[in-house]
Amino acid sequence: MSENLVEKREHARHRVLKGGRLAFDDGGGVDCMVRNLSSTGARLDGVSPIGLPESFTLVIEIDHFRRRCHPVWSHNKRIGVAFD
Repeated sequence: MSENLVEKREHARHRVLKGGRLAFDDGGGVDCMVRNLSSTGARLDGVSPIGLPESFTLVIEIDHFRRRCHPVWSHNKRIGVAFD
C-alpha cells in the first residue's frame, strides 16, 4: 500500500548538484553542495549548523549567483535556507 505524497512548498524545487559557498560578513565562509534550489530557498549539504551566523550569502560562482539568506532547518550536515 502506497501513500500519495503531497508537495506543500509554494515554489517548485529544482534538483541540482553544484558547488557553493556560504560567505559570512566577517570575511569567512564555508564550502557546501547545493542539492536543490527554488526562487525562495535552497537545500545545502556538507554544512554544520553549529556556529552558523543568523544570515549569510549563498554564492554559486559557476552561475554568478549570489543571494542573501538565513537557515530555516537543519539535520546533521544538511541545512535549508530561505532567501531574504
